[in-house]
Amino acid sequence: MTDRQPIDLATVWADAMTFDTFLRESVEHKGLWEGIYRLARIPDWVLDEVTDDDRRRLLVIAEDWCGDSANTIPYVAKLVDAAGNLDMRIINSTVGRAIMESHRTPDGRAATPTVILLTEDFEEAGCFVERPRHLQRWWLANEDKLSRKDLLDQKYAWYAEDKGQETLEEIVAMIEAAAASDPVCTG
Repeated sequence: MTDRQPIDLATVWADAMTFDTFLRESVEHKGLWEGIYRLARIPDWVLDEVTDDDRRRLLVIAEDWCGDSANTIPYVAKLVDAAGNLDMRIINSTVGRAIMESHRTPDGRAATPTVILLTEDFEEAGCFVERPRHLQRWWLANEDKLSRKDLLDQKYAWYAEDKGQETLEEIVAMIEAAAASDPVCTG
C-alpha cells in the first residue's frame, strides 16, 4: 500500500482558471454553458445566506463535455458573481484526479463536477459531488431499469425544470455547515 501525498490545495488554486477563462477555452458544449449561465437567476434568500465577512473559495473540477457540470456549475458561477465574499476556480479532471478520487459518488465513482469549499487558509471545508442529492438518488435507483437514452433524457428534463435551485440549496447548506464547523460533503 502506498501513502498518498497530501494535496496542496493552495498550489492547485493558484494554477486553476477562472470561470471566464474556462468558458473561453470550452469547445464541446460552450453554447450550453453560456446559455445556462445567462439564464441563471440567484434568489435573494441564497445571497442572504452566503454573504458575510468570511472569504470562501470554491475549487471546481469540471469538464466542458460533462452534462452534470454544464447544468450545475453555471449556477455556482452566477452565485459567485453575485456574492462579494465568494471566489471560484476551475481545473480539469486530469489535474483534479486525486481530489475526485478522495470525494467519490455514492456508487464509488470519481466524477465531475466535484466542488470543494476552501477556507481562507486553503483547508477543505465541504464538498458537492456530481449532481444534487435528489437527482443522484433517482439516477441510482433507475440506472438499471431505464435505457441510457431515457435516463439521460429524464435527467436533463429534471435539470431544466429545477433551474439550479437544488444545486444552490446544497451549496448554501455546505457553506452554512462550514461556518458552523460541521463540514458536509454531498454527492
